[in-house]
Amino acid sequence: MVEWGSRKAVFGYVLLIFAGLCLPASGFAAKPKPSVVVITVDTLRADRLSSYGYHRSTSPNIDTLLARGARFTRAWTVEPLTNPALASMITGMQPHQHGASRNGLRMREGIDSLPKILARNGWRTAAVVSNWTLKNNVSRMAEHFDDYLEVFTKRRYFGLINSEADGADVTDEAIRWLEQQHQTNPDHPFLIWVHYIEPHAPYQYQRDFADRLGITGRDPSRSDKYDTEIAAVDHEVGRLLEWLEHHLNGDDMITFFAADHGESLGEHDFWGHGRNLMEPSLRIPMGITWPGTIEQKVVDAQSRILDLGPTVLGLLSIDAPSSFVGMDWSETLRGPARGEDGAYCYQAHRGAVHGTHESDRARSKGLLAVGRIDGNSKEIFDVTNNTRRLFDFEKDPGELDSLVDPGSAPSAELVQCIGEISEALGSLDRLKTQKMDDETVEQLRALGYLE
Repeated sequence: MVEWGSRKAVFGYVLLIFAGLCLPASGFAAKPKPSVVVITVDTLRADRLSSYGYHRSTSPNIDTLLARGARFTRAWTVEPLTNPALASMITGMQPHQHGASRNGLRMREGIDSLPKILARNGWRTAAVVSNWTLKNNVSRMAEHFDDYLEVFTKRRYFGLINSEADGADVTDEAIRWLEQQHQTNPDHPFLIWVHYIEPHAPYQYQRDFADRLGITGRDPSRSDKYDTEIAAVDHEVGRLLEWLEHHLNGDDMITFFAADHGESLGEHDFWGHGRNLMEPSLRIPMGITWPGTIEQKVVDAQSRILDLGPTVLGLLSIDAPSSFVGMDWSETLRGPARGEDGAYCYQAHRGAVHGTHESDRARSKGLLAVGRIDGNSKEIFDVTNNTRRLFDFEKDPGELDSLVDPGSAPSAELVQCIGEISEALGSLDRLKTQKMDDETVEQLRALGYLE
């Protein structure tokens, strides 16, 4: 006869075996949820990074990051303005859908986003921003994060304007938040988005990096100053990544990198961004890493900044909401599958809105151009003067010679893009447009968004 104590021991042993069979094969605990790190750099051209073929070593830390995972060679922003582009990045929606189609216009309330979805699934979320257009009273971004940290601590622009923070301040603030999370909740996953404003104009000469880039002389060009700004922000990105790598297991961290938009450096007789859909301001660098899950590869298919949400959720096996219109690249990133090269619409708007006189039709009046990219073909329609252009990237990468008469009618596909965007902007005009305070108006003017 088996004694009761012995039977209890046998029963307990059987339960232990059964429990072990129910656990993942890799061990006795489920794999922890990975943290998500989103790093964006303002006004950064893809073709000024070494990993995209630039002859100067402007970006060793960013290049190393992009080499660890998937680097997208044909990535575009949805609109070359900071607030619209980054609102699209976190919400997975187009500017005419989320409402922040111009700097100075807030997003609609209550819409879903990647940080909101992750927060509902157990992630702690934070943003660290330093561009005035991202201030919560201008953008309504804080609604989407547990902590929204605005870093406006220095007179960055030659001591004239107390408007931004340099990259060192942004990194310091991000590390402070990360250290707090590490001390209080070391096993808790987080999402942190860190946005650096360099190399936004006016470009400052970062002398500490000039020699490394081979830039000498007493009067460097604006283009050379722009390169030193990239090297400076790359240094700060490296400092942030160093902290993360020291404190987190790389297998437990998804890192996404992108620019909000590019910058025209004199091409087509234009300096800046936001008022056209030419490649210097529309094309962006973009990449995503997750060691052990995302293969090291180059993705050549058309991609966009609003692909962040669907892709991260796909990697985490979390359903994306129907409002997310971006591409989920998770299967392509995990293995040999190749993403299809779709055809997508893009839009350009006036820089910023301010004052009550623009409030009635601030969104629809701001539309300047609509474009569509399909393979190597880009079609642009300027809605302000009804002119059309068509370029072939392969034969004319500089977009110097349009293939169509300016007065010709846009294609049916582009007409559909124009109609959808215009109709949505008209509907959004009914939303109340806030009047900006005088300080915000001056900051936007200093950044070049107001004339």
